[in-house]
Amino acid sequence: MKTKRPPLLALLSMAVVLVTAISCGTASRTVVVPPEVPGAKFMGSESCAQCHADKTKHFASSDHARLKALGENAANVGCESCHGAASIHISSGGAARTIVNPRKSPEACYQCHVDKRGSFSLTHHHPLIEGKVSCADCHNPHEGRAVKGGGTSLASSDETCFKCHTAQRGPFVFEHEALREGCQSCHSPHGSVNQRMLTERNQLLCLKCHFQTQTAPGKIIIGGHEHTDDLPRGTCWSSGCHEAVHGSQINRSLRF
Repeated sequence: MKTKRPPLLALLSMAVVLVTAISCGTASRTVVVPPEVPGAKFMGSESCAQCHADKTKHFASSDHARLKALGENAANVGCESCHGAASIHISSGGAARTIVNPRKSPEACYQCHVDKRGSFSLTHHHPLIEGKVSCADCHNPHEGRAVKGGGTSLASSDETCFKCHTAQRGPFVFEHEALREGCQSCHSPHGSVNQRMLTERNQLLCLKCHFQTQTAPGKIIIGGHEHTDDLPRGTCWSSGCHEAVHGSQINRSLRF
């Protein structure tokens, strides 16, 4: 017995309904979902201020405070956007593991900073996913500029790096001028495919500033010195020529 096929018009009508349903359920904007606390309800930032006045007092001055919705859309935007719904945390008197702590996991930060998830997945990165550092060690989520030390001011943001990397602070008798441009002129702080989180894997990093010239065929001059035979030996810092890349106390050519 043959099965009766539905008429073509009926199939087209079903297709139109399906497409309409999909289009109505698809957002045309970026949707950020707050961290989930199972069973909890949103209470509003005012309820957080009762216990965490030290965090909420200066929040209006923070970079994060500028990222907000207006009107009714902002009802649940605030502390709970990063820490999850707070009803269980409040009713339990602030019991542990009843609220999301971004210091324990970067997932709360990744919900907005999705590109940083990829950076920290690269081979060489600060030990964030290993739990040895947190985003808050370098960033201020609750007050002032998000980057500790002054946001886009490279000279002051370097102070954040020097808190851990004390040997690179100096002062040096013979400094590397690149330090005046900031650590990020050579390093990708969140992660890189290159060792030491460098922005380039070899001497190309140095040649961005130290331009080479050719005064004669087959001769490569950098900084007034011939480097023809030196360049094939490896990177500027690993070939035994300029090991003290941050600065030297004894040698103008940044030698140890």
